[in-house]
Amino acid sequence: MKIKFIYYFIIFIGFVNCTSRKKINYFQGALSDREIIKSYNPKLKCGDVISIMVMSLDDIAIKPFNLPVQNISQTIGGYTQGTPSLPGYLIDEKGNIDFPNVGKIKLEGITRTAAVDTLKSVLKPFLNNPTILIRILNYKITVLGDVRNPGTFSIPNERITLIEALGIAGDLNITGKRNNILVIRENEGKRTETLIDLTSKDFFSSPVYYLQQNDIVYVEPNRAKRNTAAINTTNISLIVSVVSLLITLGVLLTK
Repeated sequence: MKIKFIYYFIIFIGFVNCTSRKKINYFQGALSDREIIKSYNPKLKCGDVISIMVMSLDDIAIKPFNLPVQNISQTIGGYTQGTPSLPGYLIDEKGNIDFPNVGKIKLEGITRTAAVDTLKSVLKPFLNNPTILIRILNYKITVLGDVRNPGTFSIPNERITLIEALGIAGDLNITGKRNNILVIRENEGKRTETLIDLTSKDFFSSPVYYLQQNDIVYVEPNRAKRNTAAINTTNISLIVSVVSLLITLGVLLTK
């Protein structure tokens, strides 16, 4: 009888461990190359602040089309820097920037490459084959919930995957639900919510594999973590007091 009990106990432990791994391990299953999104080129949105640098062999000719560089010490993404900061143009609610000596230029909804082509076309009457560099200055994402270091993070290279974002946030705690990651995205005035299962290989073909500027990632805690949070110190003290009172009353009544 004891041998059978030990045998069944070992099988039960193995089953529990197997189930736990399926809930914790990332990217389970084989992955083919065609399932991976290979590149991402963000589109400019209303509210983006972009720097525009116009360069040409004629320094005098480009001067009216460049904002002055200001030497301001600022903190971005947890890092303080005192190097010259690039001034930026705000893409307004109509999707335009106000460019010096030119006026309103529509840039919302197009990629950075397309924006460069647009500016080259606008500046063609003034400059001969200029080089234009555009960068999104306020490209940031927010990671909240059951991760080690939640917060808002500035992304200098304007390209980040969901996995990289979770890595910046210190990865999920062991109590974070890996099969129910929520990505909240606003695009053209519409909010979308996408649930991601990190334990599945299908994640790599998800439309939120690459995050966009201002995306919010939320990691839901599992039931055990939520229950633990619900039982705070005050509740525990109250429970202990009530139990102590009941024990005292029981002792008095039995005498």
